[in-house]
Amino acid sequence: MIENAPPLPLAKEDLPESIRRFADPNAPTPAKMMAAKGLVPVKGAALVTVLCQLSADDDDMVGRAATESLAGLPDAVLLPACEANDLHTAVIDALADTFRAKDTVLERLIQNPNTANSTLARIARVCSERMSELIAVNQQRLIGAPLIVEALYKNKHTRMSTADRLIELCARHGVELHGIPSFHAHVEAIQGQLIPEPTDEPLPSDLAFSEVLAEELDEAAIDVDPVDGNEELKDKFKPLSFRIRDMSLSDKLRLAMVGDAAARSLLVRDPNKMVSNAAITSPTMTAAEAAAIAHSKEISISILRAIGQRKEWIRTYGIKRALVFNPKTPVGLSLKFISHMRPADLKLLTKGRGVAGPVRAAAKQRLDKKDKK
Repeated sequence: MIENAPPLPLAKEDLPESIRRFADPNAPTPAKMMAAKGLVPVKGAALVTVLCQLSADDDDMVGRAATESLAGLPDAVLLPACEANDLHTAVIDALADTFRAKDTVLERLIQNPNTANSTLARIARVCSERMSELIAVNQQRLIGAPLIVEALYKNKHTRMSTADRLIELCARHGVELHGIPSFHAHVEAIQGQLIPEPTDEPLPSDLAFSEVLAEELDEAAIDVDPVDGNEELKDKFKPLSFRIRDMSLSDKLRLAMVGDAAARSLLVRDPNKMVSNAAITSPTMTAAEAAAIAHSKEISISILRAIGQRKEWIRTYGIKRALVFNPKTPVGLSLKFISHMRPADLKLLTKGRGVAGPVRAAAKQRLDKKDKK
């Protein structure tokens, strides 16, 4: 298996001899321009290779002409070329990018043995459900290329049953998915379960998961008052809340990865620590979401601790302030941020209700030092 596709344009020696006079990066510009317009005597995979090669040419006019010619190729020429066993890995990579929304092309590239793992992972990350199912059945390749499995898992179009099957496959073969923070939790969630075999049509559980994704909006489902930390579930998200409540553990874990802000704001409050931890550690969780969560008095201590330990988040003053003022934040964590508090906030801390004694004392000490200066 080829891990990564080299960039285009290819060097002269990496090109088939029959097309070097047209596709060599150092060939005369007139010759390259004729080839870019499809006006040279080459056909099939050779023509596709020439056009992909020239689409990356240093001459912008040549590159644009080749890109237009490539996009305009009839299926009768393009599709057989995508199946060619001698098609260069770099050319396949370029085709996957150019025709990323055309399943008839992707289907052939997915099954071409010369397709690099990096190319297949890029396809897997955003492809349609049908293409994700095609990628997911090649177990031998998936076991040797975890990045493809991770891409499928993160693709919203991948069926939930397929995601479960991929997690089980990796666990059975000792393959760890480092790009999925909740991998071990997901493995634990499906232990002892009967994992369904691939099917032509999605299962009812797949449809239910897709419906949850379709209901989401990219905003928090819960409003948190930044002053008193009280929460209120927005009316329009109550149906989503009920659906998530009835989900299986593995469904919730994956939703924490692929769901939007509404789903994450609900999942981070789930009583199951594996689910709430999956939500707060999701790569899609933003600093703005974390800040709202940090204000909440209903959130668990472990989640507040996780927020306070995320280096990129605690660079934000609003998050540090929310943690310090939240009475549920562990005292040791709050004390770490006292030196970052502004004078006005230090004064509030010395008088605030619910502020832990050590935090109040540290705020007063810090304020006294500032006054002496």
